[in-house]
Amino acid sequence: MKPEGLKYIFYACSFFLLCLMLLLSSSAGISCDEVLHNGQSEAVYDYFASHGKDQSALNTPGTHLKYYGQSVDNIATIFARWFNIEDIYSFRHLLSSIAGWITIFITALFAIWLSGYRTGIIVLLLFSVSPVFLGHSQNNLKDVPFALSYIAGTFFLIRMIFRDREFHAGDIILVILSIALSISIRSGGIILICYMFMFLIVRIIREVVRYRYFSAREEVRRLLIIIMVSGTAFFLGIILWPFALQSPVINVMESYRLMAHFPSTFRQLFEGQMMWSDLMPWYYLPKSMVITIPVLVTSGFILFFLRARKIITSGRAVEFSLVFFTVLFPVCFVLFEKSNLYSSWRQFLFIYPAIILLSAFGIDYLFNSFKGRILKLLLVLLFIALAIHPVLFMAKNPRYIYLYYNQLTGGVRGAYGNYETDYYYVSQTEASEWLLDHLKKNNIDSAVVAATSPADWLFRKYPGIKVKYIRNEERSMADWDYAIIANRYIMPAKLKNNMWPPANTIHTVYADGIPLCAVLQRRTKADYEGYTALEDGDSRKAVTLFEGALKTDDGDEMIFYNFARALYNEGLYRQADSALKKGLELNPDFEPILMYQGNIAVFRKDTVEAINYYKSVIKANRKYFQAYVEAARLLTGTDIDKARVMLKDCLSIYPGYKPAITALADTYRTTNPEIARKYDEIASTIK
Repeated sequence: MKPEGLKYIFYACSFFLLCLMLLLSSSAGISCDEVLHNGQSEAVYDYFASHGKDQSALNTPGTHLKYYGQSVDNIATIFARWFNIEDIYSFRHLLSSIAGWITIFITALFAIWLSGYRTGIIVLLLFSVSPVFLGHSQNNLKDVPFALSYIAGTFFLIRMIFRDREFHAGDIILVILSIALSISIRSGGIILICYMFMFLIVRIIREVVRYRYFSAREEVRRLLIIIMVSGTAFFLGIILWPFALQSPVINVMESYRLMAHFPSTFRQLFEGQMMWSDLMPWYYLPKSMVITIPVLVTSGFILFFLRARKIITSGRAVEFSLVFFTVLFPVCFVLFEKSNLYSSWRQFLFIYPAIILLSAFGIDYLFNSFKGRILKLLLVLLFIALAIHPVLFMAKNPRYIYLYYNQLTGGVRGAYGNYETDYYYVSQTEASEWLLDHLKKNNIDSAVVAATSPADWLFRKYPGIKVKYIRNEERSMADWDYAIIANRYIMPAKLKNNMWPPANTIHTVYADGIPLCAVLQRRTKADYEGYTALEDGDSRKAVTLFEGALKTDDGDEMIFYNFARALYNEGLYRQADSALKKGLELNPDFEPILMYQGNIAVFRKDTVEAINYYKSVIKANRKYFQAYVEAARLLTGTDIDKARVMLKDCLSIYPGYKPAITALADTYRTTNPEIARKYDEIASTIK
């Protein structure tokens, strides 16, 4: 087909994709991060509106949000305040989908600049069968705009530096805006400034090697332009960032250091086990990408390298190498740094446009290598076949397309219980909508609703509905009438053995046949009242209440745990042991029960059994630090070397855990007082 015809097809496909993305965003759920970043954006607005007097945007000890520029979130709130937009989340989702579409469009323009409209069309098609990226484009105003800035920065940098001898004013402006946007979202955006200097060096080397040409005067002029671009982009990037404005260079670098090793850690379901985000195996990121990126995209990416000779002879080898570098470098950096990663590869959405770009070229080169029409038709049919899996998933689950898994895991069904699914709590929106409708139908205008992620916004128009946060495993210890429980942090054994959702579920939100979120209705508050009595020291009353609670709900291991505590307080040891065993039948890795049984074994002077229980706790949760100390104390009398190894393992994860340092000092008291003294000195410095 002639280029003019391909051009019309390209723009028609782009427009269709924009309409599709806007439609998808209109029904998008609210993510857990959205609530936090929207709250921070309101604090940022108040900071500027009060001329810096309102300092709440700079006081974020729990969330660390002051270290984010989050400019697009801030812009959303500015427009919402100025134009009285009440439904802020629908507006945010609209902006997110637009940012996602612009990301796709610029990536396609990049492909057209490198090759032509056909490659640009392939880019559009590959994005259109990419559920994870399209899903995040529904409601992610942090990672999607950052992806936009990263691919735009890469494109405009390469075009500015390699297009002609002279830097074009339009390219310079676009580079400034791209880098500014990148820094304004995350401090890691300064990497584009580093790329700019690196790309210039590559250009100089290429000109010297290929053309035997070097002009010091020209290169100094280019260097001065790049320095000007860097400074302008940097200061534009921090205009809406209160923390950076306090000390532009120092605070941005502090933010960068914190982002490289984010202090908050989370438990993630990976390969069928609950692991801490900072203790994941090195391959967590690449594997998460391989099992969630459509096979079609991965195939094209591989084809790109198989056609390396063709690429080299195309005259664009340097440009392609730099694009690949922008994919490879961030991944290698976090692997080398052993960075704290979580929520699949959401934090690395920014490299996906470049992956799509290279994949599109791999497919295009393969298509060009086939001469006959029949072979080309077979290739097209093969690509269509590979696209069916993600397309069907998106068609069936339009609100949850971000949790897609490809054929390598058996889809979402195969991933369930082995990997995270609704890690963004998006399903809570649909569950909340259902519950509101249920309450209306039953004329209930007063209730306490508990949720595992903030849901206040969804119930804002119903003053009689009080919303509170709970942890799923502690739901029996809180007062509520209805609970909205997402499947995050549910133990894999429960998920795989169909023990979740619990029996008191009145509605379940599904995606591809697997439960994402459950709405629970409380049948009795005896469990909560029993816990309250236990905490008040009335164990006899607690026993009676827990007995009544278990007649209604015998699927909650925490009830059995608290029941056992009450029974032990009353001297009913055999019944308590039975309750603990039933709790472990529900959840073999339930840490409170395992730890309690270890303590009971110590009381009974059964050292071997106690150590085994403590080891089970550590196996279930490598950050249950008290278990290390208790096990080491028991081992000190029989195998002091093992005790020291255990304590050092604990301190390798948490170097500042004072009980472990003191316990390690104790192991040297008699054998080496000097070492014991050194550990005591370390412990004395920790509050």
